[in-house]
Amino acid sequence: MPKIVVDTSIIINGQIIKQIESGQIKDSEIIIPIAVLDELQSQASQKREQGFVGLVEIKKLKEFEKEGISIRFDGVRPSLDEIRLADRGRIDAIIKDVAKQNNAILYTSDNVQALVAQAEGIEVNYIKPEIKQTTLDFLRFFDSETMSVHLKVGRKPMAKRGGPGVFKLVEIDNMILTSDYLHNITTQILEVSKTKDSSNVEISKPGALVIQYQDYRIAITRPPFSEAYEITIVHPIVKMTIEQYNSSEKLMKRFAESAEGILIAGPPGSGKSTLASSLANFYHKLGKIVKTFESPRDLQVDEGITQYTRLDGSFENSAEILLLVRPDYTIFDEVRRYEDFRVFADLRLTGVGMVGVVHANSPIDAIQRFIGKIELGMIPSVIDTVVFVKDGKIAKTYNLDLKVKVPSGMVELDLARPVIEIRDFESNSLEYEIYTFGEENVIIPVSKKAGSFGIERLAEEKIKETFRRFDPQAEVEILSGNSVKVTVNKQNIPSIIGRGGVTINELEKMLQVHIDVVPKEFESQSSDYNIPFELSESGSSLILDVGRQNGGTHAEVFVNDKFVISSRIDRKGKINISKRSDAGKKLVKSAFSKNDIQIFIK
Repeated sequence: MPKIVVDTSIIINGQIIKQIESGQIKDSEIIIPIAVLDELQSQASQKREQGFVGLVEIKKLKEFEKEGISIRFDGVRPSLDEIRLADRGRIDAIIKDVAKQNNAILYTSDNVQALVAQAEGIEVNYIKPEIKQTTLDFLRFFDSETMSVHLKVGRKPMAKRGGPGVFKLVEIDNMILTSDYLHNITTQILEVSKTKDSSNVEISKPGALVIQYQDYRIAITRPPFSEAYEITIVHPIVKMTIEQYNSSEKLMKRFAESAEGILIAGPPGSGKSTLASSLANFYHKLGKIVKTFESPRDLQVDEGITQYTRLDGSFENSAEILLLVRPDYTIFDEVRRYEDFRVFADLRLTGVGMVGVVHANSPIDAIQRFIGKIELGMIPSVIDTVVFVKDGKIAKTYNLDLKVKVPSGMVELDLARPVIEIRDFESNSLEYEIYTFGEENVIIPVSKKAGSFGIERLAEEKIKETFRRFDPQAEVEILSGNSVKVTVNKQNIPSIIGRGGVTINELEKMLQVHIDVVPKEFESQSSDYNIPFELSESGSSLILDVGRQNGGTHAEVFVNDKFVISSRIDRKGKINISKRSDAGKKLVKSAFSKNDIQIFIK
């Protein structure tokens, strides 16, 4: 009786069963290496679809024992490390050993496995994966207005229909979806992904699988990642050219000639990726070398544009290859992670034109996401144009520029500093300024009445917070754009001034204003400010109960006249402070009794 050893590939794609059904394999002994069974079990345990498909095929294979086919398992059980190294060829090596030991023919659909086995002198029957021309069942749910289809076990099929910003969720069938139905759809998708160049597995994690099939993005989730089996299929219904956005001649000229650090922002489903695809095709038609960074790769771009994904799990690795191919423009779809912002900035600073897509509810929010990830002064070098998309249209465009000037609302020349100006592109009107105030980076909206912003707006928070560390009842009055008066209790003045004026000088330098410190005419410790409270503990929290009548207000907590924390009082009139937080540690360490704690309503 001829002996046949099968590997994982030929089991998963179902070719071994087809060989039996067609009569090409008969009166034979089929040996399934234990390593194959363990690998499939490991994949299924991790909720990977390939594992489930393979185990079902082995179950079908066992049914042929009644028809003269002998089925048995053989070989050694692989170790955990060998299963982890399956993608490096370790399981394949164990399978080849089983074929050698049994003097059997190795059946495989893996070309690399076949070549290596032949090199080792093993008889091999290589069966190419069959390219199926079947119609995927989920395609029947789509029409020209369907943006996405949502299939979930125990629910009816749902779809979003309409256009960007104008869509509604509707039922598309009366049937209640079952796990078997979703499993069949998943199996179809996996089979196509292995045989068609237009399909790629973009993400494969325990409980989650993302596949790009043509222009359909398919996300498959199941427990433990999601509470139920679900398939979400997204399909772009609009493909536009940049000219169809009816942009002004001025903006088109900027896109074509000077914009090289473009940020496309907008809420989910607003049409950001559609605009990014339009810009990619626009630059490609201008004779530029254009690449994309995507995960998954779902932008609808011309064939001449190469689409890259994460190399070995990281866009940082992809960037190293990108620089070797010297593109003129790179479209970075979905800048999300901290690493993504750094890679975007690094590529732009090397001279590559960058177009980034960012989720944001306003154009200023998109810029703010870069603050803290790169140096403030580098932002205009990385981003020169921000385009905000809403309901599939360009709703707002900003341009960024770095200048050294006195921020709006300040008057003294010695307060000049680097300021990022954010202007409306079409009208050139100044709308926001970004600069450093004290030790913080701030974004200040600028209007015709700029004096109501700038130093006065910041002083209400920054200066009061600074001086209430010395005196919880400190009062601050803005005298001019660069001068303030601070009124405190007399006994607190020495600690504010410091020996030889050192402390007050440091405060003036930090806040960049002149400070006049004066004593209060009528010093009072009235209990109207220091409100009564009850102190208790609950698990890992300290609870300060100030009464329901104070709920919803803001309070500042001090220990022995030293500022600890500013917190909002909840509706029940309680302030919850975690013992593990810095404020909680200060309270536990410094407060020996309830009398050491003071609470002030702001």
